[in-house]
Amino acid sequence: MRFKSPLIRGTLVQRYKRFLADIRLADGEVVTAHCTNTGSMMGCKEPGSAVYISRSENLNRKLLYTWELIKADNTWIGINTLHPNKLVPEAVEAGVIEELRGYETIRREVKVSAHTRLDLCLAGSNGNCFVEIKNVTLAVNGTAAFPDAISERGTKHLRELMRLKRQGHRAALVFVIQRGDCDRFRPADEIDKEYGRWLRRAIKAGVEALPYRAKVTAKEIVLTERITIKL
Repeated sequence: MRFKSPLIRGTLVQRYKRFLADIRLADGEVVTAHCTNTGSMMGCKEPGSAVYISRSENLNRKLLYTWELIKADNTWIGINTLHPNKLVPEAVEAGVIEELRGYETIRREVKVSAHTRLDLCLAGSNGNCFVEIKNVTLAVNGTAAFPDAISERGTKHLRELMRLKRQGHRAALVFVIQRGDCDRFRPADEIDKEYGRWLRRAIKAGVEALPYRAKVTAKEIVLTERITIKL
């Protein structure tokens, strides 16, 4: 996924009200950018950190800027939670996610129950594979971890994937690690013990957990390789 236009470098002043971030540009001007990440952003919101923002071509937008990247632990991290839903289909079509090769069509935002949608449904001659995508920015001692805040919604998705697996479908969870400094992935039990418990139950029930690391730069973000999962 290449950015449509060159990103703008700045310095984080503060992130507040979850959806807002004040950014100081090189000329000293402070602009307010939209923050798509609703998590705690633990380790990814330190004032004074270098960041990159994008500028929308839609001049009617309330906030013209969107916060895209932050530099933490000497690593560029993608904090825009909208991008993984573009990255995974791209990677599936390019054959990067080896485990999800061989499907003919990809449907997005698929309704699987009265109150739940999952991100993708891959369809082919061997049936359907339902896929939920999660964005990962948190790292603990070099290991990527999810979630960075209690996620009841994430736990609900695990239960839905387990239900679909029982019905005979294939079910998978792709963790998009938007940072290049982690070689392993694990559930963040210290933050959301319930999510960790359900993730282990889901994997035991046959739901596939696929943590993939991304290469993050100011020009593009691409999935590169699967990393080890530690339960």
